[in-house]
Amino acid sequence: MKSYKKILLAAAVTALLLAGCGTKSSSPQSSDKYASKQILNWTESSTLATADLAKATDTLSFNVLLNTQEGLYRLDKNGTPQKALATKTTVTNGGKTYTFNLRKNAKWSNGKPVTAQDFVYSWQRTVNPKTAAQDAFYLYQVKNAQEINRGKQPLSSLGIKALGKYKLQVQLTKPVSYFKKLLSWPLFFPLNKATVAKYGTKYGTQARYTVSDGPFKLTKWTGTNKKWTLVKNNHYWDKKNVHLQKINELVTESTTTSYELYSSKKVDETLLSGQQVKNNVNNKDFVKRLPTATTRLDLNQNKVAAFKNLNIRRAISLAINRQALTKDVLEDGSTPLKGFVPAGMGNNPTTKQPFYQEAYVKNAVAYNLKEAKKLLNKGYKETNTKKLKFTILTSDTDSSKQAVEYLQSALEKLPGVSVNVSTIPFVQLIAKQQAGNYQASIKTWQSVFADPINFLDIYENNSSYNNSGWQSKKFDSLLNEAENTYGNQPAKRWQKLVAAEKVLMNQQGTIPLYQVAKSQLLRSNVKNVVYNPAGVPYDWKETYIAK
Repeated sequence: MKSYKKILLAAAVTALLLAGCGTKSSSPQSSDKYASKQILNWTESSTLATADLAKATDTLSFNVLLNTQEGLYRLDKNGTPQKALATKTTVTNGGKTYTFNLRKNAKWSNGKPVTAQDFVYSWQRTVNPKTAAQDAFYLYQVKNAQEINRGKQPLSSLGIKALGKYKLQVQLTKPVSYFKKLLSWPLFFPLNKATVAKYGTKYGTQARYTVSDGPFKLTKWTGTNKKWTLVKNNHYWDKKNVHLQKINELVTESTTTSYELYSSKKVDETLLSGQQVKNNVNNKDFVKRLPTATTRLDLNQNKVAAFKNLNIRRAISLAINRQALTKDVLEDGSTPLKGFVPAGMGNNPTTKQPFYQEAYVKNAVAYNLKEAKKLLNKGYKETNTKKLKFTILTSDTDSSKQAVEYLQSALEKLPGVSVNVSTIPFVQLIAKQQAGNYQASIKTWQSVFADPINFLDIYENNSSYNNSGWQSKKFDSLLNEAENTYGNQPAKRWQKLVAAEKVLMNQQGTIPLYQVAKSQLLRSNVKNVVYNPAGVPYDWKETYIAK
């Protein structure tokens, strides 16, 4: 199980539902509602890390992959999976066997057909331990995937096989209620084996080392530059429903820069922060988004021995006033978290109570400086220490720098605590976090699908994302029961997930901070941007520029 991991945009169009079935719609040339120039100019707050679906771990990489690749399903504006490369799906064997008929008109951007074997190759490559895919655990639902990933079974034993050129069968280890949602996520998309073999380790590191079967192709990305372009893929099976000719993406770490570009009409979208939100809340182009993306503080017990002490971890959490952080510092609409799992991740199947409310552990996210000082002194005695000095690592974006500066000020109110700050580019931050090369770090997580498990499994003992040293056998046992014992019993599964969240919070396995708001300005003539708050945020397949 497990991230990222994840964020934003205006909804509209039932046409996506029709497009998933291959239905026709009018093209820009045949309708007077389209502007003559179908170019979207978009801003990003960080550089692109990878275009290799097996190596991606961050939201931006997955967003580029979603728009340049195609899988069995594609989510509509309501977050419901709709058929894409799959034309027919049959579920048998008590929900453990899926058989897919594939469309025969799908092609790669090199003109080669997309086949069932492309899925087999892609999934085998992801679980292959030589690939070192951090998200490989998401495929553990597939028969023998975990054993293969741990080097105990051959790749050929993976529970996916081509029954023909356009027929695919998948064997699961258990029924998975959200499996079709996973199939809508780029990690489960196909790969063109000949292209990957041709470029080897270079695959996905630059635009020229990629191939696409989705609405767009990635161009002008060198692997390190701060701008790239998605151009319409004329080999795409549903190109008649793709209206944009190109999407220019530009990295602007500061919203001050992107806002200026928006004001001068050089871009069509900008994120907003702080005062910008207040100034634009009544702007007709203002869009507030609250994705299931969170920011938290992880304390690395493997680097700082004192962090192994529960009282010290609790003291650090209690010293943080999340209301002040979101309202007075960030000022962008972000909301204080009530736990690790944010709002929007599902409701109790019986009572309909939201997960974040039912699993709320007040002391894990409360502010009480007096109590924090008491617990810290208690922790000092238990660890035989008198002071605590550590560095918080974070990215160099505006909101991250604002948050870490607040944390530094708040935590240094504790006796004997000294906090240094290190801000680095986002791509470098990901690498350091994955390697566990930090003392404390601000981390963000965007879910892939709207279910609490997509957050909780980050802190399982064997999770590739659990690099802070915290672990709990009880927590692991509860998640195991939720997924492997009660997978077909929603109410009992829910109870186990709630109990797991409470264990994580009572032991302060992480320090939740806030649910990230992504307020933005989006030009009103940009239509049909499909936004998914609980997964890969933006789908531009049917977006168009209106007159």
